[in-house]
Amino acid sequence: MPAIETQALRKVYDPAPVRGRKRSAPAAAPVIALEALDLEVRDGEFFGLLGPNGAGKTTTIGILTTRILPTAGSATVAGHDVLKDAVEVRRRIGVVPQRPNADRQLTVRENLIFHAAYFGIPQREADPRATALLEQFQIAEKADVKVDKLSGGQQQRMMIARALIHEPEVLFLDEPTVGLDPQARHDLWDILRGLHAQGRAIVMTTHYMEEADELCERVAIVDRGLLLAVDTPASLKSRAPGGTLVEITLDGSAAPLAAAAQSLPGVLRAEADTNIARVYTEREVEDCTSAAGLDAQRLAARFAAKEAALKVLRPGDVGLSLHEIEVRRDPGGWVELELSGPAAALARDAGLGHFALSLTHEDGYASAVVIADHT
Repeated sequence: MPAIETQALRKVYDPAPVRGRKRSAPAAAPVIALEALDLEVRDGEFFGLLGPNGAGKTTTIGILTTRILPTAGSATVAGHDVLKDAVEVRRRIGVVPQRPNADRQLTVRENLIFHAAYFGIPQREADPRATALLEQFQIAEKADVKVDKLSGGQQQRMMIARALIHEPEVLFLDEPTVGLDPQARHDLWDILRGLHAQGRAIVMTTHYMEEADELCERVAIVDRGLLLAVDTPASLKSRAPGGTLVEITLDGSAAPLAAAAQSLPGVLRAEADTNIARVYTEREVEDCTSAAGLDAQRLAARFAAKEAALKVLRPGDVGLSLHEIEVRRDPGGWVELELSGPAAALARDAGLGHFALSLTHEDGYASAVVIADHT
């Protein structure tokens, strides 16, 4: 039995009323947050929902956690219908919302015990559970302080502990690392890996492809309420031709250097933007050597050092001096997927024949996903 299953799940929000609108003015259109979402999350799976703001991720989580009523379709969680058996669903799920909503008048321990009481767990049982969870997440020393005294990362750990106090079968996390510094984010990843190792199904929404890649067994890409793709991160990445971007700032026009770079082995394309040259290289190059005698595979596969790019591209050969050079991942790494059947029709109707989803990573890198309809 899957941990989660949805069939043709749809959610339409009525437009917000506009004060002062004239009767003759056209009414605002309803907002389609989800459109015919078919999804299956396996028992014990770490599953990611990836997409930009407004994609429908939070609405999906809201329906699956019984906070939002669907307009049409069906959804089951842990074998129970979210409409017909909402109480049973809530008993079996833990939820970490996008923003911490702990009671700030209570201590950390009191928040966990109070939450346990919602599920009928007496204090004599909740107290040792709270102690064990706070120790597990390394915030036991904060048990008797108010929530406002916690850092952002500590608050997220407390929220996860609170969500686990009643030992749920499925854990939902809505963008749990937004606003955390890189160290706190990686610490939280370790916690989530540990929870997954216990065999618990986890569903997480995120903006970060890197995060989905690190944690999730499968990822669903959604936008404008449409499910565009479901696959493993490795499979999605294997279809991405993105490589390395070398960006060079010169003291004159970059056009000559871009033209010269275009003829180098392993270069996909080169372009000039006034005094900046951007050179895009392949992800891997088989035993090819640049004009400067440097193996271009170092540049393409390792995102290697500025010195390597200098030797390969040699701006001095075109009569220019270097002002600045940067080597980083190509922000145009694309995944091209075929849509067919109802998904293709919905994509065409929504104007998503060719859809680009930009995702910025915490380290400043970026990636993009392109969904191309070939039907």
